Amino acid sequence: MVNLPNWTALRYRRLPDDGPPGEWLTPDSDELRHYEVRLDLRGGVLTRHLYFQDGHGRGLRVVHTRIVHMGDAGLAAQRTVFHAYGWSGAVEVRSVLDGGVVNAGIDRYLNLEGCHLTDHRTGFAPGGVAWLTCRTTDPGVHLAPAVRTVTRPVRPAEETATDTGTVQTYRLPVGPGRSVSVVKTLALHDTADRPPVAPPDAALGAALDAAARAPAFPRLLATHRAAWRRLWEQGDLHVPGEAGRILRLHLFHLLQTLSPHTAQLDVGVPARGLHGEAYRGHVFWDELFVLPYLDLHFPKVARALLLYRHRRLPAAREAAREIGGTGAMYPWQSASSGREETQQLHLNPRSGRWLPDHSRLQRHVGSAVAYNVWRYAQTTGDQGFLRGPGAETLLEIARFWAGSAHYDPALRRYRIRGVMGPDEYHDAYPEATSPGVDDNAYTNATAAWVLARGLDLLRELPGTRRAELRDLMALDTTEIERWEDVSRRLYVPFHQGVVSQFEGYGELAELDWPGYAERYGDIRRLDRILEAEGDTVNRYQASKQADTLMLGYLFRPRDLAGLFDRLGYRLDDETWRATLAYYLRRTSHGSTLSSLVHGWILARQQGADAWRYCEEALIGDVADIQGGTTGEGIHLGAMAGTVDLVERGITGLEAGPDGLRIAPVPLAEIPRFTFTVGFQGHHGIRLRVLPGRLAVRVPPSPLDPLTVVLPGERRFAIAPGEERWFRL
Repeated sequence: MVNLPNWTALRYRRLPDDGPPGEWLTPDSDELRHYEVRLDLRGGVLTRHLYFQDGHGRGLRVVHTRIVHMGDAGLAAQRTVFHAYGWSGAVEVRSVLDGGVVNAGIDRYLNLEGCHLTDHRTGFAPGGVAWLTCRTTDPGVHLAPAVRTVTRPVRPAEETATDTGTVQTYRLPVGPGRSVSVVKTLALHDTADRPPVAPPDAALGAALDAAARAPAFPRLLATHRAAWRRLWEQGDLHVPGEAGRILRLHLFHLLQTLSPHTAQLDVGVPARGLHGEAYRGHVFWDELFVLPYLDLHFPKVARALLLYRHRRLPAAREAAREIGGTGAMYPWQSASSGREETQQLHLNPRSGRWLPDHSRLQRHVGSAVAYNVWRYAQTTGDQGFLRGPGAETLLEIARFWAGSAHYDPALRRYRIRGVMGPDEYHDAYPEATSPGVDDNAYTNATAAWVLARGLDLLRELPGTRRAELRDLMALDTTEIERWEDVSRRLYVPFHQGVVSQFEGYGELAELDWPGYAERYGDIRRLDRILEAEGDTVNRYQASKQADTLMLGYLFRPRDLAGLFDRLGYRLDDETWRATLAYYLRRTSHGSTLSSLVHGWILARQQGADAWRYCEEALIGDVADIQGGTTGEGIHLGAMAGTVDLVERGITGLEAGPDGLRIAPVPLAEIPRFTFTVGFQGHHGIRLRVLPGRLAVRVPPSPLDPLTVVLPGERRFAIAPGEERWFRL
């Protein structure tokens, strides 16, 4: 993910009538006396207040107000107002458009290439507009930012162009009771725009035209706030207290990254959103935690993200072929091409050593894609997508799993070997010479689920479409019969009455958890601690994050029991509770997703520690509990997951063909909340959850009544325009 040219840069200093020019003022200046940052979540407005005072008592208050326009994705603006106290003269302001930016936001990456912009051209246009063109080195997107600078009072600018940017210098008269302002308005176009604006000169022309026509700042601010208001109406969640404030912050970050504008773009879900350079902007499996919210609130955005995966189906097929497989294998980390981008080495900052990175063996990302396809169709009723690109995606992933499973005559079952599970700590067996573990329970169980859904889909498709897909994929009866067999006989290991994370997990050594906690305090990243000691976490029953327990996050107990029953295993409540307790004691929570998953499962089971994990998920980025990772970028999956924890986890909301199932569980720390969702054509369904009571309001529409299913299979039909209250 490449940092774009910096359009916000503004340098300023005092030019007093009774003395020499002052120093250039920044937040690092010794003259800074006050600094405050405010983020208005409701309106999407960032404001910074600074107050400087020199040794002669000359004060300067500076207020920056910045927006990235939610109504017009190609516009952004920044207004800066200067107030002088105790002196008269001028403020010298340099409005900079800086194309010499680099990617240097992550200390661990500083030895990697950080310069990603080249072929700079700069210049000026009438009306105070500065422009810059350049292109990214890979894949070669041409960028054209144009910035219009307007001052009050109006003053001419001294214009200077450099090799990589522009500078416009103004001298604005100030004095007590007389403020001055500078407004910078950015218009950005590039050759990846839709509709396309290639060649590069067309992008520059479009940017110059947009910069000249952009409204004044008050109008931009008003329309920007209005666009955010519409977003909140469609995606809002009201929870009282501090938890509610954090959840709104999480929603704000989510909507900045995946707004309705995303539906017009060919983009996936970057794990750190658009807010940091960690993971280099790569796409992992985080949409598994993001799409449930989008399905219920912004289905067009969810559909676009699934189409992003479908467009990379050829790359996924090629990845499968490269390892001798069939079907489609989605990579653990990918970028615009859809190819595998996972690093082959990673740095342990504790030991300073570079180590082999085998995380590309996390094949389960394909199951996440298939799961999202299926759940999207269940929630939205978009059968056109499911029968079209959704079917192609899901069936090719099913084909990959069937081809990856190998029959073991001793077990009389199929096995999937040499993989990594979501845990990420275990990338090999102790003393093994090759990476990977065998029969990861999460990988095998979700593979069986994908195969079963693929078979369901083939049965449910209209005859013509089914024949078309079978011809397109060269899918014959023999292969379909294999899918059926594998989906029923994949091996899932057990030990000591619990589901094993992978074959042999129960034979690993137990870790001295109290001892390590006493020695190191924070032991979330046990892998780094042990490696620095010359040991390896591969030897121990210690997991970084939820792995086997991810099954309880994806599937309700009855569905999970049904999945295991199809495989010929019994997974009753007692076994699942024992499995939950077993891994809770052996997980270090080295990922922000871990506490989210554990909180979800415990909340559904009304476990005593549910809120502890839910709270940790809530404050993960607010308090930076992972010890410095938030500065590298927020964790979008965890943020979206906390909102989903309230809307679907605590509420027990499940969208399906038989209606909207709702089964709230009490969580004392969040006793009441309200939110709106969409479901199969109904928009703005309002749910109010209170202790012991539930209200469902269906907005007026010409649609059929909404079917709501409450615990005990109690079914109710709620007509459009009606609100119903229920006792729980």
